[in-house]
Amino acid sequence: MIRKVYKFGGASVKDADAVRNLKDILEKENRDEIMLVISAMGKTTNAIEKVLADFRENNGHLELNALSDIIEYHENIMTDLFEGNTSHPVFETMTNLFLDLYLNLKETGYDYDYQYDNTVSFGEMLSTTLISAYLNECGIKNELLDAREFIITDHNFRAANPEWDDCRLRIQKLNDNHDGTMYITQGFIANSVSPKTTTTLGREGSDFSAAIFANCLDAEELTIWKDVDGLRNADPKRFTVTEKIEHLSYFEAIELAFYGASIIHPKTLKPLQNKNIPLKVRSFLDTSLEPSVIDGTKDYIKYVPSYIVKERQTLMSITPKDYSFMNEHNRALIFNIMDELNIHANMTQISALVLSICFDENEKKRIMLTDALSQAFKVKYNDGLKLFTIRHYQEGLEKDFIEDKKIYVEQRSRSTYQIVLE
Repeated sequence: MIRKVYKFGGASVKDADAVRNLKDILEKENRDEIMLVISAMGKTTNAIEKVLADFRENNGHLELNALSDIIEYHENIMTDLFEGNTSHPVFETMTNLFLDLYLNLKETGYDYDYQYDNTVSFGEMLSTTLISAYLNECGIKNELLDAREFIITDHNFRAANPEWDDCRLRIQKLNDNHDGTMYITQGFIANSVSPKTTTTLGREGSDFSAAIFANCLDAEELTIWKDVDGLRNADPKRFTVTEKIEHLSYFEAIELAFYGASIIHPKTLKPLQNKNIPLKVRSFLDTSLEPSVIDGTKDYIKYVPSYIVKERQTLMSITPKDYSFMNEHNRALIFNIMDELNIHANMTQISALVLSICFDENEKKRIMLTDALSQAFKVKYNDGLKLFTIRHYQEGLEKDFIEDKKIYVEQRSRSTYQIVLE
């Protein structure tokens, strides 16, 4: 019976030492009740994205050496872990994956989002293939599964939505057939049917993958292993002083994820809350530290202020050309178009004539939205902005961050303060 799902992100498997650390963690665990969900190693996804972008910008011209950094990176880790034993079967398996990646990149005539999912997904296939082989070599028996056989989605490439009934039927069989062998599978990647093709759940979607497996397996807990000691009220890479949040409710965690807290993928929490499965965030650098826990607690928790910064934001201001009010009809029209284009509003502000919307910068989608609105509305926009949110706001906390920056939009509620600024 699989009782626990462990998710390891790219930082936790970024090099040979990190993979050995993962092995050390597993040696202390009851592995016959664990499933591992693993991301691409280090910055592999970014590297494949860049190769794909270069290929499309160069009119379909791709040299094999364009992948050399990605290949060399994985080969160095593999050579280190297997102590130079290049005769191990995993070397041939990895070489075949590199070749398949190259062939997928060379395909022409496909929509970008379709090709993106079919190429970027190789990062997870490479990492899990290598790690599974290494753990088996070390005596940690495991079975490598292809997540695309279990997580079935629609065809919304780069942000696919699970077909839950199909996922549940497939994933529950893992418990029916479980013989105590630890399973390893990929995060982020999935599959659609009719036609069958690879999809992805969105950037940083491995957390969501782990939550889907946990939900469908009725797991007792999901643990996300990070390079921090748990959840913090701000990104330690951006803020010099941060505080650990020991315990929070699903409600509060969903609010933080919605506003952009990067430590949890926004879609992760709903599948867990639906089954009341606790989420633990643990440090893979020091396993003795207590995790942060997200669960269905009803107890009152006094939260410290949390600071969230989203970079690369677009602020769009939309005004009816006939100077009619920005009423429910106009708002419904705008938001329906945004929904069709899969544009998520990170913040909105409405006046009598203007609807201001802040969303993640995406030139292609911004042009499509502008074109769709241009007949009935005047549209202005600014790119390259930041959205700064303080959850559990207290007066004056924003001053150090704002300094002398230009503020485009400012708003606050009982517990949340947001500004869009340069």
